[in-house]
Amino acid sequence: MEINSHIDNAKKGDQVAFTYLLDHYWNEVYGFMLKRTENETDAEDITIETFSKAFDKLSTYNPEFQFNTWLIAIAKNVHIDLLRKKKSTLFVEITDEEDQQAYNIADTSPSAEDELITEQNLSQLLQFIKELKPHYQEVIQLRYFQEMSYQEIAEQLEEPLSNVKIKLLRAKKLLAEIIQTKR
Repeated sequence: MEINSHIDNAKKGDQVAFTYLLDHYWNEVYGFMLKRTENETDAEDITIETFSKAFDKLSTYNPEFQFNTWLIAIAKNVHIDLLRKKKSTLFVEITDEEDQQAYNIADTSPSAEDELITEQNLSQLLQFIKELKPHYQEVIQLRYFQEMSYQEIAEQLEEPLSNVKIKLLRAKKLLAEIIQTKR
């Protein structure tokens, strides 16, 4: 089956197609970001955020372009957002040229999930996390509270890396939905 068939199936909500696309393109996006960031954790975070945004906006994908090119463009924007966040919190050295490039390219809006999750105070957030199924609670706990890498989580849970990535994507989305309904 060709990639466009998987993309079409994913647009219809087919989880198998999502998993296929994630598995098929993960290494390319992750490798690209690892070269740019020279930091495994940042590269993983950017890659998972990239797939999250891509799957949210899959209906806007134009098949005239290569799917991997579209993913890399999203990854670049996510990376720029990360640099901006770091710059505002840590005063990381970013040249004026990089800053200008960021303004020219980036969609600066954090995802709806990011905004919702960040707005919550910790005790409220922990309450919402408890409403998730235990396996989603566990990946959120390991990733965000114990700050484990995806690889470390996969080893701890004795699950394939791709399962961990998908679980985290779903957990973030479900958590955002819970927060949305409680507002």
